[in-house]
Amino acid sequence: MPEPTNPAEPPLLEIRSISKAFPGVRALDNVSLRLEAGEVLALVGENGAGKSTLIKVLGGAHRADAGELFLQGRQVSIDSPSLAQALGVSIIYQEFNLIPDLNVRDNIYLGRERKKEWFLDEKREAEGVGNLFDRLGLKLDPETLCRDLTIAEQQLVEIAKALSLDAKILVMDEPSATLTRQEVDRLFSIMRDLKEEGIGIIYISHRLEEVFEIADRVMVLRDGRRVVTKPVPKVNRRRLIEWMVGRSLESEFPPRQSQPGKECFRVENLSRGEVVRDVSFTLRSGEILGFAGLVGAGRTETVRLIFGADRKDGGTVFLGGEELDIENPRQAIASGICLLTEDRKNQGLVLIHSVLENFGLPNLREYSGPVFLDEKRESEQFSRLAQDLKIKTSGPRQDVAHLSGGNQQKVVLAKWLARNSDIIIFDEPTRGIDVGAKFEIYQLMESLAKAGKGIIMISSELPEILGMSDRVIVMRGGCIRGEIEDVNETSQEEVMHLAVE
Repeated sequence: MPEPTNPAEPPLLEIRSISKAFPGVRALDNVSLRLEAGEVLALVGENGAGKSTLIKVLGGAHRADAGELFLQGRQVSIDSPSLAQALGVSIIYQEFNLIPDLNVRDNIYLGRERKKEWFLDEKREAEGVGNLFDRLGLKLDPETLCRDLTIAEQQLVEIAKALSLDAKILVMDEPSATLTRQEVDRLFSIMRDLKEEGIGIIYISHRLEEVFEIADRVMVLRDGRRVVTKPVPKVNRRRLIEWMVGRSLESEFPPRQSQPGKECFRVENLSRGEVVRDVSFTLRSGEILGFAGLVGAGRTETVRLIFGADRKDGGTVFLGGEELDIENPRQAIASGICLLTEDRKNQGLVLIHSVLENFGLPNLREYSGPVFLDEKRESEQFSRLAQDLKIKTSGPRQDVAHLSGGNQQKVVLAKWLARNSDIIIFDEPTRGIDVGAKFEIYQLMESLAKAGKGIIMISSELPEILGMSDRVIVMRGGCIRGEIEDVNETSQEEVMHLAVE
């Protein structure tokens, strides 16, 4: 049912009983939402809960089958993104809508160019961008090409673009997924300033700690339905997760049952310029070894050297006591080492190919016959792993780009499990994945460790590091700054102390 409305002061946005169905799927079922001016409303739920569909209806990318939209008490029908923008609704999607080869000024005014008679009025545009950047506290040359910006800068350009459209409602879809903690702090500071100006913000995130930090209210979607909307001070993390997954949750992490055995992998004095400096560590069979540290600490750079993705200046890698000479990823894979990359979409998957094709890519030799690929055997093995990993697809020929983040991660894992690798490296294994899928990934990691695999896990989420690791190595400035043996007795503050001092 719609939330109550104050007739004397209508909300900035009210969505009443919106429904939307696609062939075979009811994406939204009688969903209502209310957003006040100067409010941050967090929208949370598992992948497939209906969050993206709801904001696409609001943004004019989808037309609702039923329901009503009201902006400041006036009923509207939004049937296109351009109309949504004209009505003051701006959506910043996780995949930015910037043209890399255009500069910042051109991107902000694209399609709305300022003209002086028959010519482009670049001076007027530059002044407009300057005013927007002053409003955001952003120091950036408007003539900079967008391809040369950091992710955080691109995001701020998207916000500036929204403000140039006189947006009253700003929707932010996973804005912090690839930001450092410092960049998140800056983003939140800007959001608080926008709140003071009366702008309403819908904030979508899988990082629940951010909900409690920035949101005023939180709304939970599950299976296309609104479960609950509550003021954030009246919600705790555990209850929020239970609403999202639809079941009671004893713990965010599975019980650890693996028993680390003997050393199976060793790295000695690994180095590459200033980014990785004299790194040495050991890994035992059946162990999950966590790597903690701030962005730029050298964690990803270290595992890329191990995997042969980058060329090392020095250092030695041993597997099962034997020295390995790894110069490229192909040699690492052949040696029984696999890497689930931090950026699964650009480095772990080929998005224009099917699920089955992605699964088979590192295993082509295994499935190759005398002349043709043995597609039957490839398909049978994928089906077994898909069942074990609970990969949800419409079929093995479905494009991997259309899977949820959690299922994409499982496809990456499936292709490595098919090789029966001994050392599995997870770089940010649950980035952009909802809490239910996170737990499934954790269970898979635990089962691999229980089977005797050696696992290295890099994570920027300290609860994940402490909840899943047997030992933790903390890096800073390309070096190992500390090793934590008794993880159960360690606090997040102790890990951060090693990471920053």
